[in-house]
Amino acid sequence: MSPVTHQKWQNWAGNQQATPHRVATPGTTAEVAAAVRSAASDGLTVRMTGTGHSFTGAAVAEGVLLRPQALTAVRSVDTATGLVTVEAGLPLHAFNRLLAEHGLALANMGDIQEQTVAGALQTATHGTGRDAAGLASQVAALELVLADGSTVTCSPDERPDLFDAARAGLGALGVVTAITWKTVPAFLLRAQEEPMKWDEVLARVDEFDDANEHFEFYWFPHTEGCLTKRNNRVEGPAEPLPRFKYWMDDEFLSNKVFGAVNRLTHLAPATTPFVNGVSAKALGARTYSDASYKVFTSPRTVRFKEQEYAIPREELVPALRELRSLFARKDWRISFPIEVRLLPQEDAWLSMAHGRRSAFIAVHVYYKDRHQEYFRGVEDLLTALDGRPHWGKLHTRDATYLEKVYPRFADFQKLRDELDPDRRFANPYTRQVFGD
Repeated sequence: MSPVTHQKWQNWAGNQQATPHRVATPGTTAEVAAAVRSAASDGLTVRMTGTGHSFTGAAVAEGVLLRPQALTAVRSVDTATGLVTVEAGLPLHAFNRLLAEHGLALANMGDIQEQTVAGALQTATHGTGRDAAGLASQVAALELVLADGSTVTCSPDERPDLFDAARAGLGALGVVTAITWKTVPAFLLRAQEEPMKWDEVLARVDEFDDANEHFEFYWFPHTEGCLTKRNNRVEGPAEPLPRFKYWMDDEFLSNKVFGAVNRLTHLAPATTPFVNGVSAKALGARTYSDASYKVFTSPRTVRFKEQEYAIPREELVPALRELRSLFARKDWRISFPIEVRLLPQEDAWLSMAHGRRSAFIAVHVYYKDRHQEYFRGVEDLLTALDGRPHWGKLHTRDATYLEKVYPRFADFQKLRDELDPDRRFANPYTRQVFGD
């Protein structure tokens, strides 16, 4: 493992950059431990990045940046128990294919699969689900390298507090080097996508939530149009989208055309309401079934910036009505749809759904557009409802706020003080959210 000095890094959206003192690509847990000890001897901080899909500065490294590309081994697959151990840098898309080859799957996941398994877990990545929760609830054990260079394993039976804290730990407690996942037998999902008007969606959101294993919807700002998505298990056989239909809908229209639309609205913001109206009216219904991960995820090539907040589930409809009223009062021109997802409560200390059923409201802008006024307006609305920001998506909250909305925040801080008193794993973002 030969380190490279002063190599520039930036995230996928291009809104976070860093030029760390040195960059290394460890291939084993022992090499990660050696890199942490070397950094300590040189007085440097350490961060392991993933694929850069966080919009916050979670992965920014000031001292030593560890790249995960060589830490991708599959350590074990137990089809009888569903326990699968893989190393931290394995991308989710490769993990999904591995599971499928063994007749296994994740019970729930988000809508992209480009992240590393550790990067997705450490920021508490989630999908939408009535019963199945986010990634932090699908982990059986973690292997971490701590600030003193030691390697530990934690699980519900071994160092349970560390396990509950580190499942969504932002890399602040240690470098995650391997994850043991709790998987389920592979299953098919039937996807039912249907355009629907705003008033009907809000009137029926509880019905849809109760009746479907996975429900979410998108609202197109400045219009009455929404797109609802209902995914449920079926026995099969699979009836996937025809190849041309998939290319037309998911690659050409949702990416190439949508990218052109955003380049237009970036240059001429006043066209946004008209363009969104056309987009909402052009939506068509479609139904298909396929392997679960192929339904959960879709390609995303249009770059954007995002903010997402989790609020108590019962606050969802009033919050959405107030959010829409903000558009009537503000001079916002937003081309990206607003995404709404749901999740059962989780027990990981820093999961956004910790201890409460939660609704997630995500807002996006084209990566070249200014986001500050829009995101801050939405943030003010949702923090008034004790909203919790997604750790990997843009927000302005600090430790003073976060300790009020996370019941185990002080316990996390205490554990961090014990494990990393010198803040070996700190960066500007952890200083913001944990108050160093």
